Amino acid sequence: MPKLFLRPGHDKPVRRHHPWIFSGAVARIDGQPDDGDIVEVYSSEGEWLARGYLNRRSQIVVRLLTWDREEAIDESFWHRRIDRAVRARTLLELESVTDAYRLVFAESDWIPGLIVDRYADFLVLQCLTLGIERRKELLVRLLAEECRPAGIFERSDRDMREKEGLAPSEGVRWGVEPPDRLLIQEYGHRFRVDVRRGHKTGFYLDQRENRRRTAAYLAGRRVLNAFSYTGAFAVWALAAGARHVVNLDSAADVLSEAAANLILNGFPESSFECVEGDAFRVLRAFRSTGRRFDAVILDPPKFAFSQAHLQRATRGYKDINLQALHLLKPGGILATFSCSGLVSADLFQKIVFAAAEDAGRDVQILERLAQPPDHPIRLSFPEGEYLKGLICRVW
Repeated sequence: MPKLFLRPGHDKPVRRHHPWIFSGAVARIDGQPDDGDIVEVYSSEGEWLARGYLNRRSQIVVRLLTWDREEAIDESFWHRRIDRAVRARTLLELESVTDAYRLVFAESDWIPGLIVDRYADFLVLQCLTLGIERRKELLVRLLAEECRPAGIFERSDRDMREKEGLAPSEGVRWGVEPPDRLLIQEYGHRFRVDVRRGHKTGFYLDQRENRRRTAAYLAGRRVLNAFSYTGAFAVWALAAGARHVVNLDSAADVLSEAAANLILNGFPESSFECVEGDAFRVLRAFRSTGRRFDAVILDPPKFAFSQAHLQRATRGYKDINLQALHLLKPGGILATFSCSGLVSADLFQKIVFAAAEDAGRDVQILERLAQPPDHPIRLSFPEGEYLKGLICRVW
């Protein structure tokens, strides 16, 4: 098997079971492996360290799979990894509250490059790396055997795959094609999901518990749900007794879906409003016209895609929180989130504090929020921790 040797002083992350080897850590590769092949990883002194799949076209040259020299990367290996991930979700007893959750979370489930989400009777998968793409047919078969879904639909979008030298890939990979809108339930609330064209794999599964926690503060309040997408926070807010919800999003089609979800859950059109526009501009317009709210929910898309974007992302998070703080009545609730992994929970709190200072508002943190347990965080892979949130009271 081909051997990859690390440069001196670059073996510590591998020994600590971090799953990535960057190009700058590689001294040489012995043999002639193709990208996507399995390689043995050695220290500069020639000590065997780990085994993983190779891709010279990526900045992450190797994604490690095992640190056990006796563990072969064969069909049995992939079966064990998928089985362990699925059993871990079974232990969470998610079926008692929802039929939509994450089954496989890439590196955090020791299967780097593979995302699998369940939506009712269907699985939606993302194959994000060349190593996984090379084994996609096998993985689809193993998932079908393990989970017995009605169908498996691939939704491997452009962003990650471009970095691996791969084109986007989409379509039915097993079983029947999903309907135009899948219907899922979350703690009794129902939602329509478009797995072909929706954000991520169709729905923000990672905000399930945060929707529930935020809703606990919204009874009797007039709520602004900024970056609303298909209105899941709005459904939870009205179900908790909110007086009225404004859904704000830049896309008319997702606002139509938000309205459909609210009506699906039995809420009259008089209980909500849908506003199309750029959130930064609309919040400023609300402030200039004196419109105020009892609660604001901020769930923006990812702002920081790399270290080069971090400073700009920090400014963006501060600005949107500043505008939200200006719109809140005294005693109001701010539920604010960041899904940018490069923005740590500590940095995010400092950003919100800076916004509060500039707004001249006193703010109390009531709860700190994070991703749910079907999106676990592997201790040796802190990059898997990306979602953070604060529920605040604003004076």
